[in-house]
Amino acid sequence: MLGLGSLTFAVPWALAALAVLPVIWWLLRLKPPAPTRIPFPPIFLLRRLSSHEESPATTPPWLLALRLALAATIIIAAARPLINDDSPLQGRGPMYVIVDDDWAAAVNWPARQAVLADLVDQAELAGRPVAAVTTAVAPESTLHEPTRLMTPADARELFQSLQPKPWITDRGAAIDSLTATGAFADQRPGDVIWLSNGLEEPSGGDAAMLDLVASLQPLGATAVLVEPASRLAVNLRPPIVNGDRFTITVERPGTRGEKALHVRAIANDGQLLARLPMLMEAGQRRAETNLDLPTELLNRLVRLEIEGSSTAASVLLLDERWRRRAVGLVTKGKVESAQPLLSDLHYLNRALDPFTEVRQGSVEELMERELATIILADPGPLESKLRQRLVRWMEGGGVILRFAGPNLAQDPGMKDNPLLPVHLRQGDRVIGGAMSWQRPEALAPFDEDSPFHGLTVPGDVKVGRQVLAQPSLELAGKTWARLTDGTPLVTADKRGKGWLVLIHITANPEWSSLPLSGLFVEMLRRVVGLSQGLVQQASGPPLPPLTTLDGFGRLGSPPAGTTAVAADTFNEQLVSPAHPPGYYGNPAARRALNLSNAMAALEPIRQLPTGVEMQAYETATAIDPQPWLLGLAIVLLLADMTISMSLRGLLRTARLGVLILCVGLSTETARADDAYAMNNSLSTRLAYVITGDEDVDEISQAGLEGLRVIVTRRTAVVLGAAQGIDPASDELAFFPLIYWPVIETAADISETAATRINAYLRNGGVILFDTRDRAASSGALAGLARELGIPALVPVNPNHVLTRAFYLMREFPGRWAGGTLWVERAGERVNDGVSPVIAGAHDWAAAWAMDEAQRPMYPVVPGGERQRELAFRFGINLVMYSLTGNYKADQVHLPAIMKRLGQ
Repeated sequence: MLGLGSLTFAVPWALAALAVLPVIWWLLRLKPPAPTRIPFPPIFLLRRLSSHEESPATTPPWLLALRLALAATIIIAAARPLINDDSPLQGRGPMYVIVDDDWAAAVNWPARQAVLADLVDQAELAGRPVAAVTTAVAPESTLHEPTRLMTPADARELFQSLQPKPWITDRGAAIDSLTATGAFADQRPGDVIWLSNGLEEPSGGDAAMLDLVASLQPLGATAVLVEPASRLAVNLRPPIVNGDRFTITVERPGTRGEKALHVRAIANDGQLLARLPMLMEAGQRRAETNLDLPTELLNRLVRLEIEGSSTAASVLLLDERWRRRAVGLVTKGKVESAQPLLSDLHYLNRALDPFTEVRQGSVEELMERELATIILADPGPLESKLRQRLVRWMEGGGVILRFAGPNLAQDPGMKDNPLLPVHLRQGDRVIGGAMSWQRPEALAPFDEDSPFHGLTVPGDVKVGRQVLAQPSLELAGKTWARLTDGTPLVTADKRGKGWLVLIHITANPEWSSLPLSGLFVEMLRRVVGLSQGLVQQASGPPLPPLTTLDGFGRLGSPPAGTTAVAADTFNEQLVSPAHPPGYYGNPAARRALNLSNAMAALEPIRQLPTGVEMQAYETATAIDPQPWLLGLAIVLLLADMTISMSLRGLLRTARLGVLILCVGLSTETARADDAYAMNNSLSTRLAYVITGDEDVDEISQAGLEGLRVIVTRRTAVVLGAAQGIDPASDELAFFPLIYWPVIETAADISETAATRINAYLRNGGVILFDTRDRAASSGALAGLARELGIPALVPVNPNHVLTRAFYLMREFPGRWAGGTLWVERAGERVNDGVSPVIAGAHDWAAAWAMDEAQRPMYPVVPGGERQRELAFRFGINLVMYSLTGNYKADQVHLPAIMKRLGQ
């Protein structure tokens, strides 16, 4: 490589061909151009007697200079010149590339790929081999293979296939594969480039990072690439549920500057439930906020994610452990008690309040609401209709938890009671007392097949009175808890999709000290969890992977090498290559494993050993003029050919070729027009006007695509993909409805475009003009109306067809609400009663817009998701209005319709 200031030649030996230029000059000067040919027939001689064309004896100087410039351009292009080539390479040996490809590297992965491509180009120009190693081990292997040298072409293929992994790095093993094998001991010192994630070692901190980088210095000059502190990865910690509070915590590395972000709460159907702003001020590492949602919405929450941060640690998957189940306590008469410490409901409320939403009322009142569990604290006999209703609810998936007591012990209809899991003996058993030699019994350890398995039994929990179960062959299989003498304390039975559970003591301390212990709370938690089957997974077979996150936080199929997680240690399991973050278990009772569960605090790289350079992720600024030089050579060659043909009198023949070329181009244009017509006529498609503003055009396309999904889902209309159009050049007749976002910076429309638009409106087309600014009028829209000759518009009246084309509507909100929808006055144009022009300022496209996962892209204010639903309904009405005309307002068919309805 030869450098001359800011100009560098990658192939300097090619410049030796410049010595041949004098020889080329001599040959071109010596050999004259070919003489002009004149046909022999006399008639041609006579016709050309007045011509004074002569063939020069030598090549003209200007043509000679042109050909020398052509030769010099080709020679310089072959030498691969590079302008401002600031190569980071300093050594002569191999290039050693270390890549952090963990979750934190996903923050700016395209920049890393660009740097890797640039490094490979540098190695290829210098003719140096590459040794590459990644620090996040793949799931199908547990050890790094010995590193070998490869060609730059092989390294480029490897780097293009890299993707960030959803777990932490193992930098020590990766660097050992470079330094411990001794495979590069015979190589000259090269260059070590470490593309780091910008974070210190999770264990060891600054000292560990210093040791790792220092061990690389014997291989050659070392440079570590880091991200600016403002672009480092952010960690979303698991939420903390404390009563009614759902606290979300975000953590960043370092404390420099302010950092503002938003956390999105996503439901199981992809709906955006909330968008929470969070701010970490200068000097703060963490930020917290509370998610306040009704229990019904909170129980639909399956995913929290940091908006704009695409990493596995910026996503939290949630399961039943974070949900507050709604529990109903059946009451009789007044809820309050003169002696609350003797009330069953008092102890149940205190035990259930930390993890459920408790609702009290009669059976009839509770059955009207969504509940996971209904608790009967010895309410006494229930009517037959209420029992049947409870049984149907239980068989549909609910859980009924009953407590024994004096009422149940003396119930004469105990044998035929469908709300008992086992047969009971009449009366109750008293253990201990002043007239008995027995003492109250303790609880026995829980069996392995019991949902309570794993809970510690306190030694001070005693039972002095209980209702006994009738002995039977099936009693052992229905017993979840026993006393030390073997008598059942908790029995249960599977009924349909639900459970019926009976605790053979009261819910207050009258019969047992269990309601006073922490064990009582944990037992209730597991019984309530039965509504979704989570308790069954507290022990048992390993939980296989269902879906897992990749490094970018996207949910998909588990990668090869993913293994199941033991059920009894799932809560302590850490993310690893064998256990990536995601959902495990079965679809009915899945468990979420998150990367940030036990992740250490994030720390940025602050210090490196002496002699190690710290660089930013910036690609080389070198300019390669070779393509431009080759293009210039082609232009000079064509010019030389044209001049040579002119000197020889062959230019007339070339005219025919130009004519043929023009005909071919016209044919291609006609074919393109035919393809446009076929694509837009074989399916019904909505169109939007291309404004030239990329952001506005992206919103328009996403909005019409979202409307297409909703229209296809709810109606019989099948729409094709949205089409962007330019009114000045594209045919508009294919589209029944055109969405026109009006922007202030839009240029004046041309006369051709105005003619096309007016013809479209006269022939039955509909255009929705949207100023997107919440204002009732807009200067840009007024100017557009003047250019198109649009007549005066009036507000939509309550009887307009748009209010009942499909849905019955009174307002037409979009991303904004509260504005007016304008249409043409009836009778302005003969168009089947349909207004060709509809105008407003609600930014409907943003309200309709969906991403690839069919999730809303932009928030709507002030009405939230209810307002988005109204925006979709307006879009459906608009599509129906443009497709069916004034059908809904046609009174001719009204008598026939009324007759068919029987009215």
